[in-house]
Amino acid sequence: MKFRSLGFHNFRNLTDSIVPTDTKHIVLVGNNGQGKTNFIEALYVLCYGSSFRALNIRDMCKHEQKEFSLSAIVETDDGSNQQVLVRFGEGKREIRIDGKEIRDRRDLIYNIPCIVFSHDDIEFIRGTPESRRRFFDQTMSLYDPLFFDDLRRYRVVLKQRNAAIKEGYTSLLPVYDRQLATLGMSIQGQRRQATTEFNTIFGKLYSSVSQTEDDMHISYRPSWGDCKNPDDAVEKLAKTTDRDIRMQTTASGIHRDQFIVMNNSHNFALSGSTGQMRLASLIFRIAQVQAFRQKTGKDPILLIDDVLLELDVIKRGLFLEQLGGYSQAFFTFLPEERYFSQITDETGLTYRVEQGNFNTV
Repeated sequence: MKFRSLGFHNFRNLTDSIVPTDTKHIVLVGNNGQGKTNFIEALYVLCYGSSFRALNIRDMCKHEQKEFSLSAIVETDDGSNQQVLVRFGEGKREIRIDGKEIRDRRDLIYNIPCIVFSHDDIEFIRGTPESRRRFFDQTMSLYDPLFFDDLRRYRVVLKQRNAAIKEGYTSLLPVYDRQLATLGMSIQGQRRQATTEFNTIFGKLYSSVSQTEDDMHISYRPSWGDCKNPDDAVEKLAKTTDRDIRMQTTASGIHRDQFIVMNNSHNFALSGSTGQMRLASLIFRIAQVQAFRQKTGKDPILLIDDVLLELDVIKRGLFLEQLGGYSQAFFTFLPEERYFSQITDETGLTYRVEQGNFNTV
């Protein structure tokens, strides 16, 4: 699986154009603010229909424009070509694969497996519990459509329960409690298993790249950790109904779970330096890549955006070694950065990025 070409129209600061990408390694070199990350974002949007940085799809329109479109020719695993189109206009998003409209983004996210390495990934380490939940939910959703479905249904029921609380329809709560408990306990079990599997990858990777013997691992602390089955969770929700009504929200459940990054017995977010946390965030993504590969047997496309600058040359080399198999990789670098010859050899294509234009080097 790889992108053979990428086209833009009214997207961010990028000049309307079609850029060839029919090789394994694509390197984008340019100063900040020229369009490197916008290129990476365009690829991500074509994979998932949404951005890893913009909360509102309108923000991706070029200045003073109200619509944009992205297109790509993608070589599939069987060697055939597929056309992917994402268009936004008149307040609506349209996604098509080979001309067929995709109405449910679930049908898109398993089409082109893609993992992005972003400067903001450090928030997985030092940020809110929600950011780590989002990371692990994303990791599991990449290889498990059933987990994705359970999570989506849980969020729908949670929204309904919270609405019932706010509108005073307390007679409906027992119905929502049973649905929430059944879905939540299933998700809790899957998260617990996924954390165990993630730890078998994460700790070894961190030690290898950091060249330390630190015991880095994830401690999963579920909100319903004292519940053994859905009946226990229903009972817990019933006992805390008065509190939920006072707070006007559901205060327990898998949406309150915590994933704590631990270094030996210490909370790494409180004890680690910025450099250590930056490295750990890179290892999070490598572990995500390896988990995906182990579960699916497939190699994802990697989008590596401005995350190697703070690593010394040795750690950069170790990072690249640990990436393992991937079908295609896109890298962004500043002009003065050093990058390795193996990503610019005969399998590589380098573009200089200036004011939204892409010129081969």
